[in-house]
Amino acid sequence: MRIGDVAAAAGVSTRALRYYEEQGLLSSVRSAGGQRHYGQDAVERVRWIRKLYAAGLSSKAIISLGPCVHSGVATDTIRARLATERDRIDAQIRELTSTRDRLDALIAAASNPTSDGALAQTVASSAAPSAELAVALSAGR
Repeated sequence: MRIGDVAAAAGVSTRALRYYEEQGLLSSVRSAGGQRHYGQDAVERVRWIRKLYAAGLSSKAIISLGPCVHSGVATDTIRARLATERDRIDAQIRELTSTRDRLDALIAAASNPTSDGALAQTVASSAAPSAELAVALSAGR
C-alpha cells in the first residue's frame, strides 16, 4: 500500500506515518522511485500505535511492546512496563485532580464578593499556585 492509502485508511496524516517510521514503530520498503510502500498489516499497526499513544505511552514504550503484539504473549517484563505506565498515568491524574480542586476553590472565592479577603486567603492556602495565576490575580484579572 502507498503512504496516502495507509494514511486515509488509518485516519492519520502522511506526516504521522513518516514520524512513526522515524521512531521505529512502522516500516516500509521503497520503490525504485523512492516511494514508500507498506504491507497489508500497516493500517492495523497504525491504529494500534495510535491507541497506545492515546493511553499515554511513549514511542520507546510502544517499541518494547512490539514482540508481545506479534507473538500474542506478554512477558513479565512487558506486564511490569505496562503497570509502570499505568502508575505514571494515575499519578498525573491525581496531580491534575488536585490542581482542578485548587482552581475550583479560587473560582468559588472569586465569585463571592461579600467575603472580604476570601480570594487572598484561598490563594495563600493553596498548595503552590502557579506563578502565572499569582500574577493574574495580583493584576486583578
